[in-house]
Amino acid sequence: MSTFPAATSAASIEPRFSGDSSRWFAVYTSPNHEKRVTAQFGLRGIESYLPLYRAKRRWKNGCTVTLELPLFPGYVFVHITADQRVRVLAVPSVLWIVGNGREPLPLPDVEIESLRAGLSGRGAQPHPYLTQGHRARICCGPLLGWEGVVLWTKGESRRVRVVLALDSIMKSVAVEVDAEELELLGAAA
Repeated sequence: MSTFPAATSAASIEPRFSGDSSRWFAVYTSPNHEKRVTAQFGLRGIESYLPLYRAKRRWKNGCTVTLELPLFPGYVFVHITADQRVRVLAVPSVLWIVGNGREPLPLPDVEIESLRAGLSGRGAQPHPYLTQGHRARICCGPLLGWEGVVLWTKGESRRVRVVLALDSIMKSVAVEVDAEELELLGAAA
């Protein structure tokens, strides 16, 4: 996601601590190892963020369980300085830090901070990465400024599902918002 509202100030996209050159990066992990990698980051004192969602699964024996699964399968976000990259890559099951092939590319701090603040209570679920459909911008709340593709819910509900894309890792997440929180931008090409 690369478009933010014009009202975003330079102070809001600076690192959280003055004099700190820490930035958010996406780390690609071995399949189904996101929670282990996050635990290892915690043991090594590396700040990380693994967004989770709840899903009900029914086992073959008929038991139904609720699982917490990664919202972006295969990815964990880390808040590190340039000299901590080697420590991140030394964690078992970390494959690489997402970048352009030559160097890791940082994610905008406002994206990760708004994800951390805005996903709880929104019914977030993974969704296929989309680029076409009705585009809308969230105009209020903790996800302010995010643009995504609108999927209208069935029935008379005022709740709308919006698919938000994190372009740097080509993953999307679907969240529920009130229709009043959206500003339609028109159809994508």
